[in-house]
Formats: sequence, C-alpha cells, structure tokens
Amino acid sequence: MDSVTHALFGLTQYGAINKNEMDEKLKRAVFTTTLVGSEIPDIDVISQLWDETGMYQMWHRGITHSLFMVPIWAFLIALLCTVIFRTKHFPKLFLIGTIAVFIHSTSDLFNAWGTGYFEPFTQLRITLGTIPIIDFIFWLIMFGAMFFGRRLKGNTFKVYRVAWLLIGFHVLIQSVQGYVLYQQYENKYDQLALSASFLPWHFTVIGKTDNKVELVNDSLLREAELVYSLQSAEDADLERLFSEVPEAETLYNWAPFVVVVDDDERLGLYDPRFYRNGQSFLFEYIEKNQK
Repeated sequence: MDSVTHALFGLTQYGAINKNEMDEKLKRAVFTTTLVGSEIPDIDVISQLWDETGMYQMWHRGITHSLFMVPIWAFLIALLCTVIFRTKHFPKLFLIGTIAVFIHSTSDLFNAWGTGYFEPFTQLRITLGTIPIIDFIFWLIMFGAMFFGRRLKGNTFKVYRVAWLLIGFHVLIQSVQGYVLYQQYENKYDQLALSASFLPWHFTVIGKTDNKVELVNDSLLREAELVYSLQSAEDADLERLFSEVPEAETLYNWAPFVVVVDDDERLGLYDPRFYRNGQSFLFEYIEKNQK
C-alpha cells in the first residue's frame, strides 16, 4: 500500500482502541506507536542512498516487511515510546505495535508489488494482486469512520472497530473474486499474475505462454477484454544488459515474469503487471547505439 494508506491504518487503529481509562501520557504513547508501527517497514526506502549495485528493487519490501521482523519492530517502538513518554505500559504498547506492523506487512501482500514476507528464509516475493496499491475503498471507509467518530458522543472507538470489519470484508470480497478469476485462467497460461484495478471488483489478468504475454481486463460482472498482446524476445542474450544495468537483473529475478525487448534500438526488459498506455514504469534497458 502507499504511505498515506498506511498512515490512515495507524490512525484507524488508534481510533479503535478504548482510551477511556488512559492518561494523557499513555494516549500519546499509543498514538505514536500506532502511527510509527504503521509506517516503519517502509524505512527500507533509505537504502536507495547507498545502493550502487541495482538491488533496491529487491531490498524494498524485503526483510523490513518480513513476518519475522514484526515483533522486533514492535519491541523497538514500544521501548522507545516507554522511555520518551515515561509510561510503564510496555506490554500494552508492544501488543499495539505488533498489530500495527503486522497490518502494514500483511496488507502489502495483497497488491501486485508484493513483499518478502518470509525473508531471510526465502527470497520469494509473495503477491496476491487482489488489492490495488492505492485502494480508495479503504480511504472511504477510514475517512467515514473519522467523520462519524467526531460527531458521535461516547464510545467512538466502536465506530472505528466497525470500520475495521468493513475493511476486512472488502479484502475478503476482493480476494475471493481474484481467486476465482485466477482459477479460470490457470490452465490457459504457463505463467500467471493478477493485478487489481482501482475500480473495485475489476482485475487485470497477466498471462504468459512461451514468448507471448496477454493482459486481459476481467471481472465476474462483465465480459473479459483483451487489452494488450505483447511479444517477448525470449532468445535475446541479456548478458550485456545485466552487465551495464544491474537493475535489469534485479528486476528479472524480482518479477514473476518479464517481457524482453530486443529491437534495433533497445535491449531491455519490463514487468508487464505495470504496463499501461504502451509502457511499463518498471522498464530497464540500454540503447544499442550507445558506445
């Protein structure tokens, strides 16, 4: 998910906590824990500052998003908040931090980018592709909870708990539909990936067989539409590309599959899951006429 959505997750988690018997110090500690815990896995973006080998694609959403890092992040956040806010509620803060970090790392599994959820034990990127990176239904639910929470007196945390139920229901509906579509196409292609559209209940199915890649817009509510049919130069020699552009080799290993471009002008490869308007923003290449 994007950083705004993760921040909204943190605020919604804070709102769902019953704070009626908390003092101001503990409230501030809880607020900080939920917000920092909801963002901390993305600290890996700073690795761009020292990446000289083209590995950022693999580092981002890698070990920092691992399931095994959840309690470590939660421990560090709870410890710092205990010291900074001078509260003795470390166990409570640790539990809250664990939930916040877990929501971040797990929610990222559902979009096309995926995460290294079980690193360092495997480099496999797990991606379900059933939720878009920016999901406006999430935003609608969470902003709605904030709107009604401000206007209702009493136990407003119940409003936010209803919001979490609606978020869970939305993820369930999206994922069930994505699973059904995936099963429908599984025998049609050798390799298959799914990418959720910004429009709810709509998906792009990306399938590859031999050197042909197809992008199909589909939904359980409408007829499938073939949007792009792409040709991949599978026999191209990528050694020079990998040598001159290390990011290309990283992308090759990171993506479920790629489209290879080998024409008179360029040698490169791109991730077809992010192919829009005739190009993919994850495209690494070299100009053949360069000396």
